[in-house]
Amino acid sequence: MRNKRIVVALTGASGAIYGIRLLEVLSNVDDNIEVIVIISGAAEEIIRIETDYDPSYVKSLANRVFSPKDFTAPVASGSYYFDAAVIIPCSMKTLGAIANGYANNLIVRVAEVAMKEKRKLILVPRETPLSPIYLENMLKLSRLGVVILPACPGFYHRPKKISDLIDYIVGKVLDHLGIENELFKRWSGEILP
Repeated sequence: MRNKRIVVALTGASGAIYGIRLLEVLSNVDDNIEVIVIISGAAEEIIRIETDYDPSYVKSLANRVFSPKDFTAPVASGSYYFDAAVIIPCSMKTLGAIANGYANNLIVRVAEVAMKEKRKLILVPRETPLSPIYLENMLKLSRLGVVILPACPGFYHRPKKISDLIDYIVGKVLDHLGIENELFKRWSGEILP
């Protein structure tokens, strides 16, 4: 049986911690998951600015790492199989490029491959407020089958720490990847104590 192969890309939107946490969880979930990482130059800066992590740590969480400039990477081709791609966080620049077929880097090319090969593509945009252009791009991609999963955490699970809010979003991404997780308390209709 082939390993499940997931491409995770981080772009320059605020919220690098979402991508880092997803990679931490994926690296500990199952030996049958191969994780491929692409980190944009802007994302490397955001990692340094917003977190206590270094981009080298983030890259160490993957089985393979490719430069966003490397169009010879296997993931740039539809003949190289991967199960899903997640762009977390997804900048509006990247989302717009994906929506309009402008593959100016490997991250956008991977998204194009996922769409053309009918593979799971999850975008986690992190921006507010949302302009009409952003909304139109998201609607366009959603209609094409792309999962648009904004970094908008819920509060019904009564988060106590910032990590609870991060885990809520990462748990939702894992749900869409078909990976069981208990990162957040799911809605049961009961009032929590």
